[in-house]
Amino acid sequence: MLKSKNGHVTTTCDETLYIPMSQVRQNIPSKKQLVDTYRQGLIVEGAYRQTVVIRSYEVGPDKTATIESILNLLQETALNHVWMSGLLSDGFGATHGMMKHNLIWVVSRMQVQVDHYPIWGEVIEIDTWVGASGKNGMRRDWQIRSQATGLVFSRATSTWVMMNQQTRRLSKMPEEVRAEISPWFINKLAIEEENPIKIEKLDDTAKYVLSNLKPKRSDLDMNHHVNNVKYVRWMLEGIPDHFLESHQLSSIILEYRRECGSANIVQSLCEPDEEGFFDDGVDEYQHKRRISVLHGFSFGSGILESNGLLESFNQRPFSYTHLLRIKEQIKNEEIVRGKTSWKRKIPSMPFPA
Repeated sequence: MLKSKNGHVTTTCDETLYIPMSQVRQNIPSKKQLVDTYRQGLIVEGAYRQTVVIRSYEVGPDKTATIESILNLLQETALNHVWMSGLLSDGFGATHGMMKHNLIWVVSRMQVQVDHYPIWGEVIEIDTWVGASGKNGMRRDWQIRSQATGLVFSRATSTWVMMNQQTRRLSKMPEEVRAEISPWFINKLAIEEENPIKIEKLDDTAKYVLSNLKPKRSDLDMNHHVNNVKYVRWMLEGIPDHFLESHQLSSIILEYRRECGSANIVQSLCEPDEEGFFDDGVDEYQHKRRISVLHGFSFGSGILESNGLLESFNQRPFSYTHLLRIKEQIKNEEIVRGKTSWKRKIPSMPFPA
């Protein structure tokens, strides 16, 4: 029998045992679990699989999930994976050994590829697993697919290192922590990266500059720094609205340099990298005219006449280079560098009757 007193739970056994009320409310498992009925999650061949329904507040005006919603789902499934492992302490994804050494996880690099966006009300399955990354890092991968069709919507990979929560300095992985997490490592990659893209540093000459971005209390996570998803939102706010209305994000790469706290003033820099068939300066009239030209193609004539139709669909995606930095008088410290790739939202082109 348990009794609550002063925020703790007291047992009625011979030896009094105090358990924090927060742990009772969270019901954090102390042993490995194979099924979590509350979160629709289970362990499959060492990976964690969670079934999720896309809710109304996770979609945009086009009724498809936003990139921010997808990133939030990746973060949530990662934490639930640690939860199911029985290793979760009361930290933000920290194991018992990490809490003992006052360590937390921080992401150093992340890459997300999106081929298709799930729609409102759609049931999706998210798989996530971990692996080694060098001597002191950990890699986490994800795959998102439709439960109904099996179509893979998105893949993602990330690299994590440990930071001392008090000194805010990176730390080597203690052997105690390595022993905790290494049994969960899987040699499997969601995204193959033979030659990782180098992201150039932007400066004041960037085409688009958004200044005086101030973090709010709601932007902070349990580690008391700005949540990674907020960084992406700040990056996308630097892109012109007319471009965002007519294009869809197909991939994003993030390289994290330092933390951002509630007292920092942030500046978002953005520079377009290339021009394609639909360039940044094309007005709506020109765009509609080009779409009407595409309507006039037949697949046969498009292939025969210098690959006209195929060429229009095989244009390289647009890409932007991004930089978030802390704006200060003496020096501007980098928070995160980013690279986004985009594809044109092509409206449906019905075949003539």
